[in-house]
Amino acid sequence: MSTRETSQNRRLPELAGQLRDRAFGWRRKAATTGVGALALMMGYGVFFGHNGITMFVHKQQEERALQKQMQQLQVENDRLRGHVERLQNDPGAIEHQAREELHYTRAGEVIVTLPPSSAPAEPQHP
Repeated sequence: MSTRETSQNRRLPELAGQLRDRAFGWRRKAATTGVGALALMMGYGVFFGHNGITMFVHKQQEERALQKQMQQLQVENDRLRGHVERLQNDPGAIEHQAREELHYTRAGEVIVTLPPSSAPAEPQHP
């Protein structure tokens, strides 16, 4: 064997090691890039997905609005329930309601109906 062949035989494992290191380096970079892209997609899903944080905040706001509406409806329901109780138990309330809505009168009473008031007319200048 010549010295040239012997030096090539010695360098061959070095070259193989360098090629292996380069291949592992490329694999490591590709894996890191893939994991980074996957993390970005998952992060996007966490924030903007169907059940993401933005949807969660939107649902909380919707819940608050519905709670407020329920409270308003409960107040209205209580008011109407009181009105129904008065109409069922108080003859004066029944009479008042009949006079107000049906324009009923007692014997000898006269109802005077006025036209609805309109906005005051602006003075006209000559």
